[in-house]
Amino acid sequence: MAETEAAAQAPPASHRRVLAALALAQFICSFAGSNMNVMINDISRDLHTTVQGVQVAITVFLLVMAALMIPCGKLTERYGRKRCFLGGLIVYAAGALLSAAAPGLGVLILGNSILEGIGTALLIPPVYILTTLLFQDVTSRARAFGVVMALGGIGAAAGPLIGGLITEAISWRAAFVFQAVVVGMIVLLSRRLDDPLPPDPTRSFDVIGAILSSAGLVLVVMGILAADNHLWLMALLLGLGALVLLWFFLRSRAMERAGREPLLPIELFRNRTSNLGLVTQNVQWLLLMGSSFTVAAYLQVVRHYNAIQTGAIFTAATAGLLVTSLFAGRFTRRHPQRRLIVVGFALAIAGIVVLIALGAAYKTAWAYVPGLLLMGLGLGLGLTPSVNVVQSSFPEEQQGEISGLSRSVSNLGSSFGTAIAGTILVAGLSRGGYAAAMTTLAVIGLVGLAAAARLPRAVAGSAGP
Repeated sequence: MAETEAAAQAPPASHRRVLAALALAQFICSFAGSNMNVMINDISRDLHTTVQGVQVAITVFLLVMAALMIPCGKLTERYGRKRCFLGGLIVYAAGALLSAAAPGLGVLILGNSILEGIGTALLIPPVYILTTLLFQDVTSRARAFGVVMALGGIGAAAGPLIGGLITEAISWRAAFVFQAVVVGMIVLLSRRLDDPLPPDPTRSFDVIGAILSSAGLVLVVMGILAADNHLWLMALLLGLGALVLLWFFLRSRAMERAGREPLLPIELFRNRTSNLGLVTQNVQWLLLMGSSFTVAAYLQVVRHYNAIQTGAIFTAATAGLLVTSLFAGRFTRRHPQRRLIVVGFALAIAGIVVLIALGAAYKTAWAYVPGLLLMGLGLGLGLTPSVNVVQSSFPEEQQGEISGLSRSVSNLGSSFGTAIAGTILVAGLSRGGYAAAMTTLAVIGLVGLAAAARLPRAVAGSAGP
């Protein structure tokens, strides 16, 4: 506890240096999830694969993150947040370099989807645990999460532009080298990173629970991917995934009743505010990644835009995310968190409607700018308070568990977004697939809006450590 208090009282320069490393880590992981969207044609041509093959690679990357985030969040307690953070960076860099040299789709999936996915799952929970522990009052934590979420949002939204510039100027392979270079910068910034809480090697780790939770999530997302042309297989995989996840939760409850420590304490789900916050996080990332893949794939395959043209259009979303995320601390001081999340969803849904309407009415690239700007503003406004609500609902001894769960739910949303919207789009690229995919995203956005509206009026993220 004394170490936690000392960290909280560290000089501002120390806080800024640590926050820079954490925010850059979130940036590069979000960048990895979206930059491939503008490389679809180049990768397909170079590796002799299809649009669906690239979609699978992107979705598997997001899925590996989601499936392993809960177990890796638990490992931070046993091995320490700094050790997991640095270990994740090393694994991630190895995957990026392997992807850059990939001779075919299989090696690309191994490097980008598997190794980068594992590295991300290891390093992201420490980002949110350390941010929560180091910034303890509501305003400073909101400001810190604002920086982290701003860089994450920019990574997701600007990934197409940065990836497009690199692809057109050099090659899509250079975009993976760029990721490895950024990871090297993060390692240098993390040299003086101190873990506020010492690791506890005596903490148990539920291996069977980790296998069950990961297998259940994999089956569910693979079921969505099979919806394109195998409805019976989709139903089978979704059913199996639901049964495995039910087995996981029943086993965890039995372990708790027996006085043993499960991978994920069931008590985390007894907090109504946190549950609603998790739903909003899931839908926010689903909208961000689903719309990013849909718009980017449509513009390249149907409208025949190149990587730079496609990426440039996404600067509107990047600008919106940057503006609202960086003002998160100021917004939190002036408005309830529920209001920020509700307004954020309203703006994001309005952005999707504008993207559908203007995209159908006009052929010019400028038709996509207003909708993407609205989406960026809305998601940037809601992401930070959603994270703050969830993290602040639990004391410091549960930060490893809730961080793993929170990031898993968010990345599962990213997987769902790419899988659902991508499957609908690929099934009807030239037959209204774009409008159908975006309409589906808007309907799901209404679910997030309903969850946000049910958050307590007084929630302010002040119940944390």
